[in-house]
Amino acid sequence: MSETNTELWLVRHGETEWSLDGRHTSWTDIPLTNRGRERAKWLRTVMSNKKFAAVFVSPRQRARETCEIAGFGDVAVIDDNLQEWNYGESEGKTTQQMRELHGPQWSVWTSPILDGETVEHVGERADEMIRTALAAVPSGGAVALFAHAHILRILAARWIGLPAVGGQYFGLGTGSISVVGFERETRVISQWNYVEETK
Repeated sequence: MSETNTELWLVRHGETEWSLDGRHTSWTDIPLTNRGRERAKWLRTVMSNKKFAAVFVSPRQRARETCEIAGFGDVAVIDDNLQEWNYGESEGKTTQQMRELHGPQWSVWTSPILDGETVEHVGERADEMIRTALAAVPSGGAVALFAHAHILRILAARWIGLPAVGGQYFGLGTGSISVVGFERETRVISQWNYVEETK
């Protein structure tokens, strides 16, 4: 089965001012910080020797900028399913700010998302993205997905058969690389949250 030769490289965008502050960032279009651009250059170094049969990127500026600096801007296809979770009223707010509004138990993973997407809906988008990625490599190969923390965490959860909310168990740093693939016929997480060690 050719699918078993397939790898999905999940690449989180570099640092932004909001990711540095811990603010929920979905549709707000903000650029990378200088440090985020430096991390994207590191991604270029790490990924330059890997052959990708297809590259997909979120339409958001921070993902596209990371993809461009990493060397894939001319081949990447924008896919709306890679957009970050629509956080609704929590857009631009930290978890602490949301807990001040809704109580100490508030979590983006388990609390109602007012005016935004449910975690299950993000999971449906992740499932569709997985289908798109697999269809791009019918004979097997590597596919790169440049996107955001929560959508990639949810995609990894769905890849191995967990419900979308299972993404809460996979921490993911900015400018990181993770790989999901197969061990024989079983879908596995091959590598998770690989980032450059900074001094």
